[in-house]
Amino acid sequence: MPPGYTGLSAALHLAGSGADVALIEAGEVGSGASGRNNGQVIPGFKYDPEELAKKFGEIGERMAAWGGDAADLVFSVIERHRIDCAPVRAGWLQLAHSPSMARAVERRAEFWRRRGVDADFLDRAATAAILGTDRYHGAWIDRRAGSLQPLSYVRGLARAASRMGARIYVHSAARKLERAARGWRVTTDAGAVAADIVLIGTNAYTDDLWPGLRRSIIPAHSIQSATQPLDAGLRAAILPRGEVASDTQRIIFYYRLDPQGRFIIGGRGSFGETNPPLLYRYIERAASRFFPFLKEPCWEFRWGGKIAMTTDFLPRVHMLASGVFAAIGCNGRGVALATALGKVLADLARGTPAADMPLPLTPLRQIPFFELRRPVLSAITHYYRILDAVG
Repeated sequence: MPPGYTGLSAALHLAGSGADVALIEAGEVGSGASGRNNGQVIPGFKYDPEELAKKFGEIGERMAAWGGDAADLVFSVIERHRIDCAPVRAGWLQLAHSPSMARAVERRAEFWRRRGVDADFLDRAATAAILGTDRYHGAWIDRRAGSLQPLSYVRGLARAASRMGARIYVHSAARKLERAARGWRVTTDAGAVAADIVLIGTNAYTDDLWPGLRRSIIPAHSIQSATQPLDAGLRAAILPRGEVASDTQRIIFYYRLDPQGRFIIGGRGSFGETNPPLLYRYIERAASRFFPFLKEPCWEFRWGGKIAMTTDFLPRVHMLASGVFAAIGCNGRGVALATALGKVLADLARGTPAADMPLPLTPLRQIPFFELRRPVLSAITHYYRILDAVG
C-alpha cells in the first residue's frame, strides 16, 4: 500500500493540529499512482452539481461544493508548505469528441459560469488554437484546474507532514488490524503501533487488511507515455499556457506538456497487475493520429499506476468500526480528490460529526461477482475502444 495523497494529506492535516500521527505503509512514498499519474489537478466529480443534488438532496450540494474546492486545497497546500512540484494553474479543457458532446460541454460551461466558476465554452476553432489539433468539436475550460509534477508533490506532502511531527514508516506493510484494550493495534513485519483512531486511505492498492474493503472498488491502471522534449515551435502549438486536457470518449485520453516540454498522453491501462507494451503503443499511436505534426515522436518514458474506481464514479467514506475510517475511490481524479479526502479523514479523526461532513458516510458494500471483474471489464473496454475508433 504505497504512501499516497490520501494518507499523507490526512497525516499533514492531523499533525498540523497537534495530533500524534504515525503513517504505516508498505512501499516507498509515491510508488503507487500518487507518484505515477498524469499530474492533472481537476476539481469536481464526473457529475454536475444538479445531478448530485437530484441524487442526494441537500448533501449533494455540499458534495458539489467540496469537490469544486478540491483544486483550491491542493494549490493552497503547495503554497503554504512551499512544495517544489512545478505547479501551474492554467485550467483544464474537457474536449468534445463529437458534435453532440460539444453541445453537452457548452451547457456544462454555462452551468458552471452561472455558479460563479471561471469557465468558458470554446468552439472548434478556439479549441484547435489551444490544443494544436482540429480533431475535437469544442471544449469547455475550467480555470480552477491545473497541473503539477505528481511524484514531487507526493514527496513534498511527506516532507511537510514530517516537519509537522508525523512519523512515516515505509516498507512497513500493515499485516493485522485488531482491537486493543484501548483503541486499535496495527501489526507490521517490523513491529506494532497502538492507536485510538485508524484511518485507511489505500485506494487501488487496498488489500485484505479490513475484510471486504478490497472488493468494494475496481482497480485499473492509468498509463502514460512521454516524448522527448519538443522543440520550441511545437511547444508553442500545444497547450501553450500550460493547460491540461482530457476528452469525452468512452475510454478517455488526457494530455499535457511538462515543464521540460515533453508531450504526455495518458489513457486506460489494464485491470491486472501489469501493463503489456501493446497498451502503451495504443496510446502512442493515438497521439500520432491526433497530433500528426508530431511526426513519429520519440517516446522517452512510460509509466503507470493503479486508480480506484467505484460503481457510481463517486468516492466512498466509511466508518468501518468505532475509531476506524476509510476513504477510497477517486475514479481518476485523485490528485485533487485524494488530497481532499485526506482532510476529510483528518476531520473525522478530530471528532467532526458525520452530519457536518461534505460527503456522506456510507456502508461498505462489496461489488457482486468481484472475481469476474477482470475478464468482463477488459472485454467491455476493448468494445468501447472499437466504438470510439469508429464513432
